Amino acid sequence: MNTLLFLGNLGTGEIIIIAIVVLLLFGGKKIPELMKGLGKGVKSFKDGVNGLEDDINGTSENK
Repeated sequence: MNTLLFLGNLGTGEIIIIAIVVLLLFGGKKIPELMKGLGKGVKSFKDGVNGLEDDINGTSENK
């Protein structure tokens, strides 16, 4: 897989440059906190989607 879904046609060099810019902007101490928050957000989103799927499946079985 040459490209990531959300990054389009960015190559390895561009991703490295973006990572360096993010490191310079936020600093080394802030990045783990940002990633932890992002992970919690993704987990919460997945839990919400699974809850909706369970609700949909539950109501369709009752009909």
